[in-house]
Amino acid sequence: MKILHQHVLAALCFISAAVPLSASSHNLPASVDRALKQARIPESAIGVYVHEIGASKPLLAVNGNAAMNPASVMKLVTTFAGLELLGPAYTWNTESYAGGIVEDGTLRGDLVIKGYGDPKLNLENFWLLTRRLRQTGLREITGDLVLDSSHFDLPGGDPAAFDGKPYRAYNVLPEALLVNYRTLALRLIPQPGSKTVRIVVDPLPASLDLQNNLTLTNGPCSEWRDALGTDIRTAVKDNGRVSVLLNGNYSSDCGEKTLFLSVHDNAYYIFSLFRHLWEEQGGVFRGKVRTGAAPEGIPPLEIHQSPPLTDIVRDINKFSNNTAARQLYLALGLTTGLPADMAGVVSTGAAAGGSISATNGTSDSKYKPRATLAKSNMAIQRWLGSKRLSFPELIMENGSGLSRNERISARHLGELLLAAFQSPAMPEFISSLPIAAVDGTMKKRLNGSATAGQAHIKTGLLEGVKTMAGYVLEKSGRRVVVVFLVNHSRSGSAQPAMDALLEWAYERR
Repeated sequence: MKILHQHVLAALCFISAAVPLSASSHNLPASVDRALKQARIPESAIGVYVHEIGASKPLLAVNGNAAMNPASVMKLVTTFAGLELLGPAYTWNTESYAGGIVEDGTLRGDLVIKGYGDPKLNLENFWLLTRRLRQTGLREITGDLVLDSSHFDLPGGDPAAFDGKPYRAYNVLPEALLVNYRTLALRLIPQPGSKTVRIVVDPLPASLDLQNNLTLTNGPCSEWRDALGTDIRTAVKDNGRVSVLLNGNYSSDCGEKTLFLSVHDNAYYIFSLFRHLWEEQGGVFRGKVRTGAAPEGIPPLEIHQSPPLTDIVRDINKFSNNTAARQLYLALGLTTGLPADMAGVVSTGAAAGGSISATNGTSDSKYKPRATLAKSNMAIQRWLGSKRLSFPELIMENGSGLSRNERISARHLGELLLAAFQSPAMPEFISSLPIAAVDGTMKKRLNGSATAGQAHIKTGLLEGVKTMAGYVLEKSGRRVVVVFLVNHSRSGSAQPAMDALLEWAYERR
């Protein structure tokens, strides 16, 4: 089977390479070429692919077969696969168990919470979880809060490994039980009258010591995060206390901004938030926190269900949510390698667009496979094969694009978008992409241009990488796929060239 698969891949690659391109397919539009030269980015550092929906040949292909780092544009692969393999209505469960006897509203034992990778167990949804628990009649918990994250089988990771910034929210690693992305939201609010910056922290753990040394200044608001000096210190032996010192300048022209930080370990963060919400709702909690396993053979006290995958995919693509993308990527692996009877349940439900929980719809099923990166990679490869797509250069490390190793070519990313347009999940997929000059990461792009509102584009940005991919509705009413990848030390200057390509695609007759 493996040898046959390799022959098929080779044949498909040969056919793809042999497809003739139009005479102008290798020539960049003059406006794009001019912008690249002004940015001092050589043509050898880009990958461009433009293809009209329904056409047999691309309109434009420059270095289309080169394997390049796509940055967050890789989320298009993860989210399209998720919508097809899991179904738009797929949901994740989070289960709560009584590790003891409940009498007259008192649990004489531990409360156990088991997660299955919900990417949107945010502050509001975790509040709903605790509220639903209180509505069961439970008021007092005498034991500990036990957290079960065993559903993910992942190697140890270092949040500082990517860029040396372990406290930035985008570096939060996946967890089967992940609450509010383990982040604190620090709202920076200028106070011109007192020439100070007010900081509001949400949620505000009792263990946080915040020192605000920010100076309010005048002037343009550019890279405001870089103007902040953030000094974070943790005290392991002092009940997990964390001190955050903010130094530097903050321009009043920035208005209100939010800095997201992840400064606590997962167990303490969940414990602190749970205890706060539980007591806020009149509950009593007397224990501590520890990790452990959910009891077997008993029904859960309560099951919290995530929003549907459609909503989560929208958050991933509109706002380039790395952690949610990684959580989704891990869920994909559970659609492959299942016993025949279970695989039938998954594939049938997903094809029907039904709601399939991360536990196959049951809380006490004996078959609860653990999620791994290897399973997810296998699921992606099988899914591509089922769609007759061969991407031999594809490397997916975590599915979010927050990687120095992930690779895909502009041509194959374009072919994926062409396939997505013919998919039953097409409406949900396209609606999840940022709209030029309207929302998401494209909100401030192409404002005032005729292309505003006419392009659904996912963007990507890393040091040395700037990318975009999506769909443009031409002035004539035809829709085209547009992919533009830049891997170069001056990639940060590539935006005018990218915008020029979008405008060319819109104006093309």
